[in-house]
Amino acid sequence: MNIAILDMYNGRANEGMRCIKMLCERFLAQDGMNGHYEIFDVRQKNEIPDIKNFNIFISTGGPGNPLPEGHDWEEGFNCFIDQVFLHNKQSEEKKYLFLICHSFQIASHYLQLGEVCKRRSTSFGVMPIHRTDDGAEEFLFEKLPDIFYAVDSRDYQLIQPNWSRIHDFGAKLLCLEKIREHIPLERAIMAIRFSDEVFGTQFHPEADSEGMMRYFKQEEKMIAIISEYGVEKYEEMIDRLDDPDKIMLTEAVIIPTFLNHAAEQILALA
Repeated sequence: MNIAILDMYNGRANEGMRCIKMLCERFLAQDGMNGHYEIFDVRQKNEIPDIKNFNIFISTGGPGNPLPEGHDWEEGFNCFIDQVFLHNKQSEEKKYLFLICHSFQIASHYLQLGEVCKRRSTSFGVMPIHRTDDGAEEFLFEKLPDIFYAVDSRDYQLIQPNWSRIHDFGAKLLCLEKIREHIPLERAIMAIRFSDEVFGTQFHPEADSEGMMRYFKQEEKMIAIISEYGVEKYEEMIDRLDDPDKIMLTEAVIIPTFLNHAAEQILALA
């Protein structure tokens, strides 16, 4: 059960990679589960996994502009996306891919499922995520409430779904960002099931309470957040990190369910 982690952080220090590695380690430590994970530095070293060598792929979030800028790695990453879908059309032995935030935005733009654009302001904090009708039927969300909470940290967004392309592709829009009653702006798309094997979120389902609490309580980060968003917003974020029904639940459900489902399907054909 071999996992490729596509590191999209471009050398930036982050909590996301630690969380993803921890989730993979827990998954691989289960009784009877054999395998390993390997990390590919996509943006700094142009490393792209050979899909023949792995069953499962997790592509991380990351900083910067998700729209094409002419970097060498962009073509390799888009080719990787194409290879996964092509392989799954042609083979009974499927490849499973989870796309997070930056990777989700790149893939959604490349596949022309909607418009990726810069937000007016950064979305940052522990935010409510609203399920759509299709999201209510999504098995990765079965153990979550209709409105669940997740870490959201992004300067860009996916909006204006291309419904004809979505229907032709067979994708489903599963979640939208929080309702902003007094702000006349379109709500961003927060999760898509691209296919039976490929799933993506614009939020961070890997984020854990311990790491985020450590991050937010650093004096430098605390001062920066309060300066940018105010004391009330900072205290709200800390309260939500401590709540077992918010990001603790999301972290415990979405990626572990994805990994276990992938393993079940892969082992059924072994």
